[in-house]
Amino acid sequence: ISGEDVVRETWGKKMDFLLSVIGFAVDLANVWRFPYLCYKNGGGAFLIPYVLFLFIAGMPLFYMELALGQYNREGAATVWKICPIFKGVGYTVIIIALYVGFYYNVIIAWSLYYLFASLTSELPWLNCDNPWNSPNCTEPQHINGTFLGNRTSYAKYKNTPAAEFYERRVLHIHESKGINDLGLPRWELTLCLILVVFILCFSLWKGVKSSGKVVYVTATMPYIVLLVLLIRGITLPGAMNGIRAYLHIDLKKLNNPQVWIDAATQIFFSLGAGFGVLIAFASYNKFDNNCYRDAILTSSINCITSFFSGFAVFSVLGYMAHQHHVNIKDVATEGAGLVFIIYPEAISTLPGSTFFAIVFFIMLLTLGIDSSMGGMEAVITGLSDDFKILKRNRKLFTFAVAFGTFLIALLCITNGGIFVLTLLDRYAAGTSILFGVLIEAIGVSWFYGVDRFSEDIERMMGFKPGIYWRLCWKFVSPAFLLLAVIASIVTSGDLRYDDYIFPRWSNMVGWSIALSSMLFVPIYAIYKLLILPGTFKERIAYGITPEHEHHLVKEGNVRQFKLRHWLSI
Repeated sequence: ISGEDVVRETWGKKMDFLLSVIGFAVDLANVWRFPYLCYKNGGGAFLIPYVLFLFIAGMPLFYMELALGQYNREGAATVWKICPIFKGVGYTVIIIALYVGFYYNVIIAWSLYYLFASLTSELPWLNCDNPWNSPNCTEPQHINGTFLGNRTSYAKYKNTPAAEFYERRVLHIHESKGINDLGLPRWELTLCLILVVFILCFSLWKGVKSSGKVVYVTATMPYIVLLVLLIRGITLPGAMNGIRAYLHIDLKKLNNPQVWIDAATQIFFSLGAGFGVLIAFASYNKFDNNCYRDAILTSSINCITSFFSGFAVFSVLGYMAHQHHVNIKDVATEGAGLVFIIYPEAISTLPGSTFFAIVFFIMLLTLGIDSSMGGMEAVITGLSDDFKILKRNRKLFTFAVAFGTFLIALLCITNGGIFVLTLLDRYAAGTSILFGVLIEAIGVSWFYGVDRFSEDIERMMGFKPGIYWRLCWKFVSPAFLLLAVIASIVTSGDLRYDDYIFPRWSNMVGWSIALSSMLFVPIYAIYKLLILPGTFKERIAYGITPEHEHHLVKEGNVRQFKLRHWLSI
């Protein structure tokens, strides 16, 4: 251990760590993706594959990352002193976390914009007489099943005041012809984005000492607001129909493989294993902290939050369907359309709408901000553990990462910015993150060895992980991830946003972005083999032996060259 490494800072309190992990894992997808997926894929029946994947892949990977970070006390790259040839995967996940920051902060900036827009007695998306409305704008009270006919569902109808506020006032998408016609950044959104980046910088500049306190607000606020919205939601007419639609059990849906793919990707992305964030957070824990309990607790809380938020969402969707005399399936939607169009519109029709709008957008803001903090912390911790010069200048480095993120995010707040955002969202952290975690799981459980990893955990907590966890780490989770990687490649169709189909070149650009992070794995492995000393066999031996055991390689005692190592569990 070199002199400067001796004292690694730790969390002020255990609660700082738990709330940081919960705040990171619970993000917008818990509200805007899970309830819709659950409704679309057979309601209560969807919980079967969801909970199954939580136990066989979600929790084991979550636990593995926390234990890895806590034992080695390193960020995502340098943690690979346990198997040097795999260090490239550390860079892969750090790059991916950086890419996500490029567009994720823009969604937070929209929430901030909406929050400021809500500070009026009459919400600006209530009616059609605003300068940004188009001639086709139709007041919601005139829209019902007969008006729409069979052409389109209510959620897809683009001429309500709420949809026009989002697309014409916030995005200005009508001023862009597509991804090759971006225009300049919108100044209002630029100011919101500057504020978001400033909050991030301010939260992270002192490391976990400052971010550990910010999460007391950002991780708990969504729960308070969800409760308020739920209590308001279930008292509305039609709310019960919405909740019934959310929970109706249709077991026939389980014959459809897409349902299983949806459950797998949702559990994976919702828990956020693999972005290097859990490794970074856990690396600031005390050595003997019980991260087994933490993993179970935080991953369960995350999934329960998703389920719980469905009630707040669907009670309001039921009310919308009741107001317009349409079916739930006509108002049910996911993603930005749910939280920036449908939900705000429902809120605008309630008494006290300003209050509900303000708390709703505060919820979106706090859901997003601590997830963004987590991603940025993964980048900062990951790189500053690797390059000591960055560690010495942490504050400057934090500012540099935040500022770089801001500059690239400007592309996403131009008139055609939504197209850039859609592209990044699809390619920056899709297949590549699944691939990264697959390599990480193989590196830990096969090359480093589940038995050795279990001994490390025993040194920290005084007990070995049970046979269940060891089997999941070695066989089940890697198999799950391999299938997920294949599924994500096979099911990736052409990129589109509503009716706009992206040009061919943008799919190429997307795959280049995806590959740019994944290629760190083979390139670093080749580089490592070239710089290691000795014969080819010795180089391989050094590459796959933990750094603190390199003296054994000199003696010719390489445990990875024995069959027992590969069979042990």
